[in-house]
Amino acid sequence: MVVKSRKSARYAIATAVLLVVAHSTVAVLLRVSPTGVYFRTADQLAMAGIGLLLGGLALVLTRPRIRVGPAGVAVRNLLSERLIEWDLVHGLSFPDGAMWARVDIPDDEFINVMAIQSNDRDHAVAAVRQFRTLERKYAPAASVPDVAVDQD
Repeated sequence: MVVKSRKSARYAIATAVLLVVAHSTVAVLLRVSPTGVYFRTADQLAMAGIGLLLGGLALVLTRPRIRVGPAGVAVRNLLSERLIEWDLVHGLSFPDGAMWARVDIPDDEFINVMAIQSNDRDHAVAAVRQFRTLERKYAPAASVPDVAVDQD
């Protein structure tokens, strides 16, 4: 299973394109200035370069991903990736009001999963269900939480 956020990636790509287009347009129009300031070719190239740099930074938001397989759960967020072996996984939770899911690990700790975001709605629900199916398949029986509800 490999899951990436859909909406956040679209927003990041659109933002990156907007930044590059806006800065490139300003760079082209930079020579035409009634203010009396003299802009050189280096200034135009710098403005376009800033747009490319900012666009590249916006594309970092397309990186988050979760991969689930027999070896464990690989969570990649903005800057880092971490492989969590199945014997350390205590489930996937999505607390009320949270922006993204999290993998629960021992000692009440967790790792945020930015790839499964609440704004993806049905895609996020399907990803959580698929994760839990794979968890039942790969995780040791003792670490899979019991989801039964008491009928008192």
